[in-house]
Amino acid sequence: MSAIAPPAAAPAGRQAPDHGDKHRLTVVGGLAALSLDAMASVAYGPEAIVVVLALAGGAGLGFTIPVTVTIALLLSVLTLSYRQVIAAFPQGGGAYGVARTHLGRRAGLVAGASLIVDYVLNVAVSVAAGVAALTSAFPELLPYTVVLCLAVLAVVTAINLRGIAHSAQALIAPTAVYVGAIALVIVAGLVRGEPATPVEHAAQAHTLQTVGVLLLLKAFANGCASLTGVEAIANAVPSFRRPRVRRAQNAEIALGGLLGVMLIGIAVLIEKFSIAPVDGVTVLAQVTRASLGDGPLFYVVQFATVVLLAMAANTSFGGLPVLAQLLAKDNNLPHLFALRDDRHVHRYGIAFLAVASAVLLVAARGQMNLLVPLFAIGVFVGFTLSQAGMARHWVTDRPLGWRWRAALNGFGALLTFAAALVVTASKFAEGGWLIVVTLPLIVLLMQRVNRTYARIGARLELGRTPPPPRPRRSLVVVPVHEVNRLAREALTAALSLGDRVVAVNITHPGDEVEARRFRDEWERWQPDVDLVQLVGEHRRLDEALLGYLGSVPEPHVFVLIAEVEPEHAWQRLLQNQRGAVLARALRRRTDAVVCRMRFRVGPPTSSLS
Repeated sequence: MSAIAPPAAAPAGRQAPDHGDKHRLTVVGGLAALSLDAMASVAYGPEAIVVVLALAGGAGLGFTIPVTVTIALLLSVLTLSYRQVIAAFPQGGGAYGVARTHLGRRAGLVAGASLIVDYVLNVAVSVAAGVAALTSAFPELLPYTVVLCLAVLAVVTAINLRGIAHSAQALIAPTAVYVGAIALVIVAGLVRGEPATPVEHAAQAHTLQTVGVLLLLKAFANGCASLTGVEAIANAVPSFRRPRVRRAQNAEIALGGLLGVMLIGIAVLIEKFSIAPVDGVTVLAQVTRASLGDGPLFYVVQFATVVLLAMAANTSFGGLPVLAQLLAKDNNLPHLFALRDDRHVHRYGIAFLAVASAVLLVAARGQMNLLVPLFAIGVFVGFTLSQAGMARHWVTDRPLGWRWRAALNGFGALLTFAAALVVTASKFAEGGWLIVVTLPLIVLLMQRVNRTYARIGARLELGRTPPPPRPRRSLVVVPVHEVNRLAREALTAALSLGDRVVAVNITHPGDEVEARRFRDEWERWQPDVDLVQLVGEHRRLDEALLGYLGSVPEPHVFVLIAEVEPEHAWQRLLQNQRGAVLARALRRRTDAVVCRMRFRVGPPTSSLS
């Protein structure tokens, strides 16, 4: 048996290996796990531009490339800016955390609200775009668009409620297939000869006066939906392997480069093949058909797009529940959003996301182009707050090279703020007003929740050590309706709880015979417990009991409500719900401690004598 040598000490200047590091993300794994939102935008971003430019005919479509290049330039600024966020917030620098830390709690709430809206819209847009890619390949499915959208959403929701985690390794293959498919479309389209039909708009492509500046701004605003997801890598720096910051920065640069190349490549093909919007067929499907024809490769690209868009929707189910948990821990959302079940999933966050996305899909009839314009408003609000927070961080802390870092983030904040204004103004009448109204409503709701928790905390004297507990004289009140075993069990429990026990029997006008019969049975039973009979006017149980509780001298009152726990769930329909009525009234209108004792009804069990 050979001896086991102790591990050698790590060389000076090197960190000991982290044995859990192998489960973290590489640059490629980070791209697969965190860039799905951004990659998926290639399926709907260029189409969002073309839908607007087509209103000006051929002259408008001639500006597809300039508008896309402008968006790509903004993408490059954002990519460099988020490299700075990664360096400054290696613990994860989401817009909520950055804004809350450097711009204050209210700015953090605005960032949090914008992220909530983005997560919901990302699910709705990704599902709608995926179904649009499917119906483009199989037009006979077009009448079932809404049903297909809800079915895909239901599958993604069920997977997340089951707590089935997707590792980065599992996501690499479909992401690589999708990127490879888009690259194949672009390369094949570029090497393919000119289209057989002449491009009518080529001569008018630079007639700015014909198209109009407002239309170009509107197209830019639509196309900015392509920038969603750029911040995802900066939000998850701790998920990368060491050195985490460098790997995350490399993944951010790779994402910006890939996304920019794909967007510009698709825009070039849109102009080359004179692609215009067609009902029931996506722009990407038209470009794919023009580049690869109607053969098997066309269906490969469409299927890869459907799969990636479904996975992009799935990323929101991982992101929003975590964000909701952070907001709940900061007392800005109900604490139930911070709860996790035994499958380690946040069911309430997942349920909220699923319901909100389903409402949007039904309202938009599953039409991707109705949802995409709403996307960019919340995206750019988050971008602006994140970049402004980073600029303030550099100016406040002033590390080495802080000036150019502050200038970069400040420039990014200026650009994204201008983009947010353009997007909001151009999309306000087309549904953008819904986002403009929703964001402040969410912020107001979170402030209301925070104030409520603050009042509760003050009442509970959180943060202060209370005096030692002391016993107080107590009264246990037991509502009884019949002399039976249930009453016996309730009174037995009550005698163990308090100093004095009173049984209360509530009758109603006209029930004098029933009241006298109950008193006779009680006297025959002789349980050695005081009985108080009350008359409930208007045939209400709660009023009589509330009046009696207001007259008792004890400072500490328990009300023990005994109820039958049926053997089967369906047997709950047979119960009269008297206990539930009393419990609700007591909790709402008194300080009494309400105890609901369950008497389990089941098959007889043997007992030890």
